[in-house]
Amino acid sequence: MELERPVKSPCVSICALDEQDICTGCQRTADEITRWGRMDNAERRLVLARCVERTRAAGQFIQQPATH
Repeated sequence: MELERPVKSPCVSICALDEQDICTGCQRTADEITRWGRMDNAERRLVLARCVERTRAAGQFIQQPATH
């Protein structure tokens, strides 16, 4: 059985929390940042999906990976 690699952190080294305790760099909550190391991959993927939704709700651009 092959082990799954851990889902990579979305941290972009712009670490500043806004008024709602959401990081302006990665869009994770302070709680999500604190718990990231203890999350399994399924929970990390849920957090990443919430980060995308927060980014869209804030009207920020999300760069999509290039397709070839």
